[in-house]
Amino acid sequence: MKSFFEAIQSLFVDILFLPFDALRELELTNWWAANTINWILIIVCCVAMLYWLKQLNIFKNNNEDDDNTTAHSFLK
Repeated sequence: MKSFFEAIQSLFVDILFLPFDALRELELTNWWAANTINWILIIVCCVAMLYWLKQLNIFKNNNEDDDNTTAHSFLK
């Protein structure tokens, strides 16, 4: 049983965490390069939110948005 858990440890430490170890070492030399993934995800989230707000505005302008409190049957 001990070897099973050591195999799981080996999998995570030796294989799956290698990219995180590389990012940790990269951060010591170049902070911007290490955080590039974070900046990309922030930009993707901002674009998704802008798209969502644009779609909400389209529905509101077409009067298709039902914003009263009884819009859903479970709120009655």
